[in-house]
Amino acid sequence: MKTTQPGILTQDGLQALLDALRYRVDRVIGPTLLDQAIVYDDIDSVDDLPKGWTDEQEAGRYRVVAGDEDALFGYAVGPHSWKKFLHPPRQRLWKATYGPDAGDEVRVVAEPPSQERLAFIGVRACELHAMAIQDRVFLEGPDVDPHYQARRRASFIVAVNCSKAGGTCFCVSMGTGPSVPAGFDLALTEITDGGEPLLLVEIGSEAGQDLLAEVPHRAATSEEIANARSVVAATAASMGREMRTDDVHDLLLHNPEHPRWQDVADRCLSCSNCTMVCPTCFCTTVEDSSDLSGTETSRSRRWDSCFTMDFSYLHGGSVRSSTRSRYRQWMTHKLATWSDQFGTSGCVGCGRCISWCPVGIDITEEVCAIRETREDEE
Repeated sequence: MKTTQPGILTQDGLQALLDALRYRVDRVIGPTLLDQAIVYDDIDSVDDLPKGWTDEQEAGRYRVVAGDEDALFGYAVGPHSWKKFLHPPRQRLWKATYGPDAGDEVRVVAEPPSQERLAFIGVRACELHAMAIQDRVFLEGPDVDPHYQARRRASFIVAVNCSKAGGTCFCVSMGTGPSVPAGFDLALTEITDGGEPLLLVEIGSEAGQDLLAEVPHRAATSEEIANARSVVAATAASMGREMRTDDVHDLLLHNPEHPRWQDVADRCLSCSNCTMVCPTCFCTTVEDSSDLSGTETSRSRRWDSCFTMDFSYLHGGSVRSSTRSRYRQWMTHKLATWSDQFGTSGCVGCGRCISWCPVGIDITEEVCAIRETREDEE
């Protein structure tokens, strides 16, 4: 693919892009306002985007409020991540039948991978990094997940550089944003500086280049490119949280009995909200079900969480029977042993686990508390 100069789309041009996408894919999915939250769902037009809305987030708090009336993507991240489309909450693995229709034999048929083509609109830098992390989990190594692989290959990604940092964002600390690095087909940056709302568009793949060729646009001026870069720079300078990461691996692994684990356990509800909203968590369990006649049964995989008692159940009981041990497992895996397994942190700094924790537990605060105690002791 040839390197091309960034282009400029108007909001009408973005509509033309969505229309062109609808001829190429089965579903166009993007941010939309639903039930007082900005979620990812099927969209048909620019009118479905959360224009003029933004979010306010703090520990245990999420609110949608009025924002820049011209901004289509003037929010941080909501309760949904793209994980729910690439690694669905429930996935049937196989179905078995028995009876006359099956020749009085047991027939087992594996569930074929989905052939649905998806387009994702508004993917943020932290979310692209989360996809790359899940790629390592599901696509690298000897055991490739065919369902994830099929969905990932069939996805078209329109990313968006962040123009607003949420109150719980710390992607700068994790090196995952707010600028979109790679892994997209097209990337947009909103420019709303009092004039006509514009979108700087950059090409990241041949598929993106082909699509943009069908859409009315013009070349960006040097001033518009500079304005777009300044938007992202301002976002990077206004993070709601920060986390020092140079020592976090050894810090957590060398403090398994730190009293802070019990302090946080006294507040934690073990509700698993943090793992459900996390864009990288991939824990699952399997369930078997059968019909009343006993002629058909199936096995499905569904999301699970290391915060549940059953998740670590082995013969004789749960390995992690206390909230303390389960929270320690989650945070230590996310920030330390994940790196040992996959060569990267399991956290992308999106802040969802902080915003959607009912009691406002803050992963950046917990790391800081353990570090400060150790420094005082030394």
